[in-house]
Amino acid sequence: MEKLKKYQNYVQQVITDYASVGSTQDEIEQQLIFDPVGNHYQLMYVGWKNRRRQHGCVLHLDIKNDKIWIQHDGTEVGIANELVKLGVPQEDIVLAFHEPLVRQYTGFAVG
Repeated sequence: MEKLKKYQNYVQQVITDYASVGSTQDEIEQQLIFDPVGNHYQLMYVGWKNRRRQHGCVLHLDIKNDKIWIQHDGTEVGIANELVKLGVPQEDIVLAFHEPLVRQYTGFAVG
């Protein structure tokens, strides 16, 4: 249970830190969506820019089976690298946006 709490805190921290950099568009709202019961975490951008609707997921991470699953990473920094800096071992991070056969070559967990 202690590992789960630690990973929940780390995931929320990296998403919050990334969101604090902020969007350059004032009309675009950042929504941090944290579900610690189901262990789903997202950063969404929502709003309007130049009369066009903007709605998209920037980050989506889940925690399951004692591993952090990065479902989507729309950042330039690579959120997995930020988690490693916090002390999460690479073998506890799954780059789920890669198909399972490719994950063995990433240096991270396969699942």
